[in-house]
Amino acid sequence: MSTFLERLKTLLFRWIYRITTARPWRDHSPGADLKISNLQIPTRAGQVAARMYHGDADRPLIVYFHGGGWVIGDLNTHDPFARAMSAASKCTLMSIDYRLAPEHRFPAAHEDCLDATNWIAGNLNTLAPNNGTVVLAGDSAGGNLVACTAASILGEPRLAGALMIYPTTEHYLANLPSYVTQAKTGPLTSAIMRWFYDTYLGDTAPADPSTKTVFVGRRCDYTSFPPSLIVTAERDPLKDDGKRLAIVMRQAGVEVTYQHFEREAHDFVAMSGPSRGHQEFLALATDWLEAFRTPIR
Repeated sequence: MSTFLERLKTLLFRWIYRITTARPWRDHSPGADLKISNLQIPTRAGQVAARMYHGDADRPLIVYFHGGGWVIGDLNTHDPFARAMSAASKCTLMSIDYRLAPEHRFPAAHEDCLDATNWIAGNLNTLAPNNGTVVLAGDSAGGNLVACTAASILGEPRLAGALMIYPTTEHYLANLPSYVTQAKTGPLTSAIMRWFYDTYLGDTAPADPSTKTVFVGRRCDYTSFPPSLIVTAERDPLKDDGKRLAIVMRQAGVEVTYQHFEREAHDFVAMSGPSRGHQEFLALATDWLEAFRTPIR
């Protein structure tokens, strides 16, 4: 595909994503009373925008990486979900507007998320109320960014947990069965997921040693991972990826809570509005996050 056509396709996908994800939230205003701050976070490539939803002082600060295949999605597409998550959990949530492909290919998104996390962890006392710990969270490609960021900071004492919502950790060439059985059953098709990977990696071959940054299992055995919550959906090409990740992490001795949603499709947590599945997820995540709450003295 020519550069012009690739750029046009990307812009079209972003436009469609913004429209389709905004529609389910049109008549709902989660977290309407939340205090919100916008800020710029320094990284090795400059600054990235972030949006902070203020929570309570006895809760961890959630660093959130949005989904969208490292190509689409931004602070605004995930704003309703970020509000809902912060309001339900009472946690301060920091949503990171990392760079996207094809303008910024691999490893731009991973570097931005790692640098932003390190900066946040080092500046917790100057940010919105939190208890001095961090929980990484993200959906889809954002779940991948969670796993990869966590693997890069396993010695960080302020890292309390990792929440991965239908994450991708394996390239589509790994031949996971759900890429076939769930190829067209939900909003994320296998063809779109392949395009996301190809767009982000660009000319970097999946087998290139540098891609261990994306495929975290190639560089990490998960042994030292923090307690993790992994969520998968039935109608999703990534279903088997998330399930495999939960199994491998448990075998490594990680404290893993795994929940599979049989009736749901990819994007049900963040993009489908306040549906039954969304509400069930919020209850699950809020209950899981209680373990990281610190009593106020």
